[in-house]
Formats: sequence, C-alpha cells, structure tokens
Amino acid sequence: MDKFLRKNLDHWNEVTPIHARSSFYDVAGFKSGKTVLRPIELGELGDVAGKSLLHLQCHFGMDTLSWARLGAKVTGVDFSGEAIALARSLARETGISAAFIHSDIYDLPKVLDGKFDIVFTSYGVLCWLPDLTRWGQIIAGYLKKGGVFYIVEEHPIMNMFETGTENDNMEMKCSYFPGNGPTEWGPGYDYTEWNAKVVHGTCEWTHPLSEIQNSLVDAGLRIMFLHEFPVCCYRAHASFKQDAQGWWRLDGDKLPLTFSIKAIKD
Repeated sequence: MDKFLRKNLDHWNEVTPIHARSSFYDVAGFKSGKTVLRPIELGELGDVAGKSLLHLQCHFGMDTLSWARLGAKVTGVDFSGEAIALARSLARETGISAAFIHSDIYDLPKVLDGKFDIVFTSYGVLCWLPDLTRWGQIIAGYLKKGGVFYIVEEHPIMNMFETGTENDNMEMKCSYFPGNGPTEWGPGYDYTEWNAKVVHGTCEWTHPLSEIQNSLVDAGLRIMFLHEFPVCCYRAHASFKQDAQGWWRLDGDKLPLTFSIKAIKD
C-alpha cells in the first residue's frame, strides 16, 4: 500500500506548480477576488458564515479560502507538502484567515483535534483513497452533533473511461466495480494540461456509488440527499463540449458525470 500512496504523493507534489500556473485554476483571478466555488456546492451547502469548516483533500486551498471569504472558519488538509505550502502562501498574500495542515487523511486524527460544523470535500478526491470505511469514520469523528458532511465529486461512471485522450469515441477501459488493488496509470497526463510532461504516474482506486453512500451510513451519518448531474468540472474527454456556464458535457447528457451527497450527524 505504501508504494501506491508514495507514487501518488510524488505525482501531486510534481503537478502542484503546473496547476498553480494553469488557466484552469486561474490563481490570478482568485487573488483578485474571484471565487472558485461552483453553483452546485454553493447552492447545496448553503450559508457557511460563522461556521467551522474542515476541508479534506484541499489541494492548494483555493476552495478552502473561497469558503473563508464567505465567512467560514476554515481548516484545509492535504497530503502534498507542495500543495500545503502554496495554500499557506495564498492565505498570506490574500490576507484570508485559514489554517492548513499537511497530513494524509488517514493520519489526521493523530495531528488534529476538535469538531466542526461542516466537513467538505470535492472534485477528484475519492479515487486516491483505498479505504472508504475508514474515510467515513474520520468524517463522522470530526463532525459536531447536527454537523453536515458535503461532497461534490466526479461520478464513479467516469472512472470506467480513459481520460485525457483525443479519441472521440469513449471506450470503457475499467470496470465500474473495484478489483484487486488500484488501477495504475502511466506518466504524461494532467487534467489541466493534456500535453504536460508529468514524470510520475498515479494509482487510483475504484469506488461505486453504493460503497460511497454506505461508508457514510455505516459511520452513523444520515443521508439528506444524493444528486446526480450530467456535467463535469473539466474536459475529461475529447467528446466533451463546454457550455455557457463553463461545465463540460456529453451531447445529449447521456451519462451522470458528477454527483453530490449531503449527510448529517444526528
């Protein structure tokens, strides 16, 4: 297991500077006051003013800091030291109050105490986690009674297709259901820059929607809703077309590309 997680860590440390200069993340726009939060999470999570918010797998913190601009008291967590260093730098430069912790999500209880009103995570997070049972337990452990967990994420169906290819025909490369261990992908592709020269590949775990939802239920959370959307936050495949709101879609909206879950700790 360690070799898989080490490979992913090397990848994310490598791509953080690529992301920081990419038009996809638009760091300059963020610094000037632009939010990077999308209408789905803004509408579904609702008012966060005055609430404590723990952001798991925050990357370099622009979503975290965007929630802080809306009044939340935020703590961001990521396993990439490069990403956390950049997040702290952005917080200083923008004058936004935020705490950032460098930790693997499974080790977080060793370094972070406390309870939160909201635990949040989004867009491209679950495939890096080998154990969703433990993930659900950690989320429940950090929520206050009455606290809310919210995730907006790529739909598991997306994992069946190879991304970053110019082939217009979407071909199923992987099973919807998990196999033995992760799927290993070679170097060279980054979702912000298809032709990026990325040295480190990745190892990604498959989690069907039932596993995701049940991991939260088994941890004692009550599902408030599960929603599915025919839109994606990035151009995962050549056949995707961008709409007027900036989402990427398939012609005819034939497949769910994103889902969201809101759950509460009763």
